Amino acid sequence: MNESQHLSTTALAKALNCDAKDLTRRFRDLGWTTWNEKDQVLELTDAGTKHGGIYINSQRFGRYIAWPQEFKTASALVSLGSTPASTPAPEPAVKPPVPASAAQVQFLTATDLGERFGLPSTRINSILSELGWIKRGIKGWVTTDQGLAIGAKQLENYKTGVPYVTWPAGIALNPRLVDTINESKGAAAPPSESKPATPTEAVGFREKFEARHRTTDGHYVRSKAEMLIDNWLYMAELVHAYERKLPVEEDLYCDFYIPTGKVYIEYWGMENDPHYRERKTRKIDIYKKYGFKLIELNDADVANLDDVLPRKLLHFGVQSY
Repeated sequence: MNESQHLSTTALAKALNCDAKDLTRRFRDLGWTTWNEKDQVLELTDAGTKHGGIYINSQRFGRYIAWPQEFKTASALVSLGSTPASTPAPEPAVKPPVPASAAQVQFLTATDLGERFGLPSTRINSILSELGWIKRGIKGWVTTDQGLAIGAKQLENYKTGVPYVTWPAGIALNPRLVDTINESKGAAAPPSESKPATPTEAVGFREKFEARHRTTDGHYVRSKAEMLIDNWLYMAELVHAYERKLPVEEDLYCDFYIPTGKVYIEYWGMENDPHYRERKTRKIDIYKKYGFKLIELNDADVANLDDVLPRKLLHFGVQSY
């Protein structure tokens, strides 16, 4: 065996002028490589070995898979990938996603998700970050506890060490992700479907108190206290959302959400109302269930926002003025 006559997948991708990730995925789809879940490494299959794949041990890069130099011509690679009778059938394609119950769960990168939804990977990562499933590292992206809870897998580029996250294929069916992507593309659900309220909320809060108070940044909120909170966040130059739906199975909306630190803010202003107290307890339980960062404000806090909010925000790593 002459190792000098073989190329790494990265070198081969460069010669073919294609993305190394795409080429890696192609070899996997052909059944020439497989992902070892236990050891977290890519391995050759018998079919891959039959088509010339070998392992090369490098002091710098460790063990990696290499392929015959003949693959440098796209026509040769296409002919080898024509799946003859002796070659195992390709694995199922990424689309549609593999059900979560499948024996072998397929994982998708942000690039894979972007191809599915027609968005660049940078936009996909921004959406995943807004949902609170990943956060920025010094470089790259790092999964959060919420991301891990829905199956995220933390990986890093073997050459640069830059972290990135992959997702179970079923993530492409996650309602929160799909809704957020649709919203970002201007294709949100109709008003009658986009924000259904629970009976308690409909009678005790949302229908009783319409959003009539206009804030400095143009939001319409339901009370003067919420207007003061929104104005404070705007003047502090903190990007925020009002009544953002939580990325959970339950149908629940927060008062305010600060995507920078993945922080939620709730203002409790009607605690003399038993229905409101019941709603408050339910919301707090859900925040605790998913480990979300929550700031709770009452009337006394609203009267002293300049003293209260900077301290509470800093506790979660969000700096205001």
